[in-house]
Amino acid sequence: MSERRIRVVNMIPKSLSGETNQDSEPQLTVNPEDHRMMIGTAFTPDPGGGPLGPVYASFDGGNTWTLDLIVPGGEPNDQSVRFGSGSALYAGVLRGDVFLRMNVLRSAPYSGSTAMQTIVQRDSIDQPYVAATHSHGRDRVFVGNNDGSSGSYHGSVEHSSDARNGVPPAGFSQSIIDPRLTIRDSPSIRPAPHRDGTVYVAYFSWRTSGPVTADVVVARDDHFGGGGTPFADLIDTGDGKAGVRVALSVPIPWFFYVANERLGSCLSVAVDPENSDVVYLAWGDGSSAGSQQTLHVRRSTDRGATWSGDLFSATNATNAALAITTDRKVGFLYQQAVATGGGQRWETHVQVTHDAWATPAEDIVLANTPVDNATYVYDPYIGDYDDLQALGHEFYGIFSAHNFPDKGNFPHGVHYQRNANFGTNTLLDVNDITVVNPSIDPFFFHIHWRELDEKKEHLRHEGNRRVILRGFKYERVEIDEIELK
Repeated sequence: MSERRIRVVNMIPKSLSGETNQDSEPQLTVNPEDHRMMIGTAFTPDPGGGPLGPVYASFDGGNTWTLDLIVPGGEPNDQSVRFGSGSALYAGVLRGDVFLRMNVLRSAPYSGSTAMQTIVQRDSIDQPYVAATHSHGRDRVFVGNNDGSSGSYHGSVEHSSDARNGVPPAGFSQSIIDPRLTIRDSPSIRPAPHRDGTVYVAYFSWRTSGPVTADVVVARDDHFGGGGTPFADLIDTGDGKAGVRVALSVPIPWFFYVANERLGSCLSVAVDPENSDVVYLAWGDGSSAGSQQTLHVRRSTDRGATWSGDLFSATNATNAALAITTDRKVGFLYQQAVATGGGQRWETHVQVTHDAWATPAEDIVLANTPVDNATYVYDPYIGDYDDLQALGHEFYGIFSAHNFPDKGNFPHGVHYQRNANFGTNTLLDVNDITVVNPSIDPFFFHIHWRELDEKKEHLRHEGNRRVILRGFKYERVEIDEIELK
């Protein structure tokens, strides 16, 4: 038997309680060698307006967060981060000072006081997305991106078999992955490496542009992208080309909107850390202009050669993110627009399944927050993506949402660093007096399970507070609430 534990934290530091930014499109990475060390990103500017963009940093497991100014080019646009070995941090960003200039960055080991080193720079790039794994003493790093330098945007991967060592470009080279390109690929190019050398890459290959339809494609490389024809180890039986077409000519709601959020390139892929033959894929599609996006989750158990039908689907949803634990729990993070009597709201869900949805998954609603036109300044409203990571048996994640301080908006509770009065439902400035308007904030969450022994009584003392567990029923000795750990 096990007890599920959920923690949700608003990441805006107390010292920035007066900020009202639209801190959307977040991503998170957790140091695999020290789970207390985490880096998060969002569309957040330097509060002082300086030349370096910030990342969110935590060194206590996500309880508290600060801003570290380390990203060259000012406030970045799209950005993505992953830890490698030895506390090395890798990032793929679109610089804030040069339109569509992509940098691959490195900080090895991570330093919150020194600007990250630029190891790759390319122009006319969209939505860099980093994945990393450590194998045979090396950091294998992959940056999926949409390359428009030669005309039509096509999917490509920047990859290095030893990214931690060496002067720039640190072994990075670029591989184009779509052999069927006729129009363009969507911005989301998603790599998923396994420590045994297998690397999956998912992408949308457009077939028509008015309205947009696209094939959902998964490519694979069996040698960390190091062979003579990278990402060509998975062949489609229909046309004999590299990359299996999981779904053909699906309608893409390109730049349609729901609840202030733009749609059109929602994609995620995750490989089982214990078996690289098993890979999960999620994507979003919609039928026509004005329709809402539906998310689909499918699985392959033969290295991407064949795929299941939908294991799970969610309507009016976006920001799909998949992750798989070492004990093979599959987590699926997404955000769903729901209509209420007072308007629309964004629900943030995590589905957790132990059997690939053969039985109903645990559906964890982390947040249910309002859609507020006053907080909508630019696209994307809450983000083109959020993030879910699995380390060991646990899930870590990040999402952006409206920050109205109402405990009813967070079914499993929430902790705000920034000043907030949940009694009056108001945000407060640093002085803890001046009322601050609501905005969009990044939220960190952690889901894990504690194994319990029914045959024993568990007694925990914490000062004068005490909780006794007998057969999973809590007997409160005092009124004070306390978490069992």
